[in-house]
Amino acid sequence: MLKRALRLVLSVVMLMAGLAAGSLATAGTAHADGCYTWNRTLSQGASGADVTQLQIRLSGYPGYGAVLTVDGEFGPATAAALKRFQSAYGLASDGVAGPATFSKLYALQDDDCTPIHFDYAELNRCNSTWSGGAVSAATAKSNALRTMWKLEALRHALGDQPIRVTSGFRSQSCNSAVGGASNSRHLYGDAADLGAGPHSLCTLAKQARNHGFNGILGPGYPGHSDHTHVDHRGSRFWSASTCGI
Repeated sequence: MLKRALRLVLSVVMLMAGLAAGSLATAGTAHADGCYTWNRTLSQGASGADVTQLQIRLSGYPGYGAVLTVDGEFGPATAAALKRFQSAYGLASDGVAGPATFSKLYALQDDDCTPIHFDYAELNRCNSTWSGGAVSAATAKSNALRTMWKLEALRHALGDQPIRVTSGFRSQSCNSAVGGASNSRHLYGDAADLGAGPHSLCTLAKQARNHGFNGILGPGYPGHSDHTHVDHRGSRFWSASTCGI
């Protein structure tokens, strides 16, 4: 946490230095970033790898019950997600990704592109290679990254209090060891089990409906009395009857 706090301070210092130098008047970015740097303003109609990178970070802002498609095409859904992100962080909610939006994204990400409050180790306590699941190691790790950005949005919406991840990616052997379902989304790297902490399990389950999770299982669903499960399955399945879901 100290490393991340220091990095956040550094991001602010770099932004202020850029402002002093007048760099924002001529460039589409606030500063070069260790993870990814956007080099142009993005709005509806844009396409490309930079749009894809933006969409990954907006994955947690699709709106209630929706999922943002990460396809490199900046359409109305991406604009709407961007407006929600901008509003959440007190930025001008115009649906255009420019210097102010990029500066906030830079401040929110570590050099490995994970959001500042989550990391790969939290999403994989099974092995260090991301192998042995239902998809390739690269796909599982990519799925976990998108899950982390959704969790970052969930965390911010709940007052920026910690969210405790108790389980993430599992290989087939890790899944069997804990008695996981044979088709568990944990095998795909896009699932996370959340334990109670500052927020109740029902609070987590209810709020998760706004942040791009097709799968939400919590108290009232068999085997989920001690955690709330979120994932990115192909179609919506929400069940936490104790929580009214």
